[in-house]
Amino acid sequence: MAKKLMKGNEAIGEAALRAGCRNYFGYPITPQNEVAEYLARRMPEVGGTFVQAESELGASNMVFGAAGTGELAFTTSSSPGISLMSEAISYIAGAQLPAVFVNIVRGGPGLGGILPAQSDYFQATKGGGHGDYRLLVLAPATIQEAVDLVMLAFRLAVKYRNPVMVMGDGLIGQMMEPVEFGEPPPIEHAVPKEKWASIGVGTTGRKRNIVRSLFLDPDELERNNREIAAKYVRWHAEEIRCATHCCDGELDLLVVAYGTMSRVCQTAIDELRAGGMRVGLFRPISLYPFPSQQVAELGERAGKVLCVEMSMGQMVEDVRAAVGRQVPVHFFGRTGGIVPSPDDVAEQIKKLGQ
Repeated sequence: MAKKLMKGNEAIGEAALRAGCRNYFGYPITPQNEVAEYLARRMPEVGGTFVQAESELGASNMVFGAAGTGELAFTTSSSPGISLMSEAISYIAGAQLPAVFVNIVRGGPGLGGILPAQSDYFQATKGGGHGDYRLLVLAPATIQEAVDLVMLAFRLAVKYRNPVMVMGDGLIGQMMEPVEFGEPPPIEHAVPKEKWASIGVGTTGRKRNIVRSLFLDPDELERNNREIAAKYVRWHAEEIRCATHCCDGELDLLVVAYGTMSRVCQTAIDELRAGGMRVGLFRPISLYPFPSQQVAELGERAGKVLCVEMSMGQMVEDVRAAVGRQVPVHFFGRTGGIVPSPDDVAEQIKKLGQ
């Protein structure tokens, strides 16, 4: 299949369509507005539903309603918009429904700025809303990977009946790269939606399904929480994703970075290795579940770790927890929408190598 040059946001919208999603509800916020703009045209062409809601609150609860009927639904937003959606995300997780959320991250806190950032790591991986719930979080480094991970997100959401988040940044949303859309594997319901979705009794006489996250009986609520938690244990066994670069052989330093920041780090590492430095890159693709064992093994081999982020340091906490006290973990980051250059990263690596 021929590749097509596309802006990241538009490719994300097309990927959702190719995955079988026919329901999009959103509200404008930069730097992800092109997703909604693209789908406002494309959804009617494929017989889908596009609604620009009155707010992020409305959009996320529309996703909740559509998911409750067993339909594939998703929304996209950015940082403060995701904050407003956090209550609905918690409801969706509590009701055990499939849904996909895409966050094209901007700077913060507060309204911050519209330039790229990675400062929503805590929000995504630690649960931005209330209660004992988790999101499965995927972080693309390229637009092609964003396409692939959005398609994957719908399969995982249905498989586990849980919201899945794809977290990119303003670079992923705004830059253009060649992409191709292969045929995604069919989405298979682990539990037929007739058993959990609210789709009416019809003529079958089956029991009515009531979709809810409210359980006034404490024992019933605890059973629901334990059932949900059991899925998260499966994630750690089945859904960890990561990639490495130049990690074969001896290492003197391991760089850990995700998303577009990992591409900057890879350029720096290639240049330094050409000069004889033994540096490798570890890239988490699933931010939750975090690939703790994999980074721990590489960190122990290298003896020293540098975590690079477009934030004040959030993923670094998971890296430190993974490698333990025996391996020093250093941090380098920029914020405010400033993207470190390969030279900036190389300078930090050289300092640690002295």
